[in-house]
Amino acid sequence: MTRQRAVDKNLQNVAKDFEASPVNSHQAQQVQQQVNDHRHQDALNHDKNRGNH
Repeated sequence: MTRQRAVDKNLQNVAKDFEASPVNSHQAQQVQQQVNDHRHQDALNHDKNRGNH
């Protein structure tokens, strides 16, 4: 098994998201929409790169 040398960036981002608590429902919706947008963009990038292999 290999040793991990750098801190896991995904884990850092998840921890940062847990630290931020939304003040109201509008802010909570905005945060959730940002997550959804990132997931959608990741899916688009994955599909675009998939044909290149």
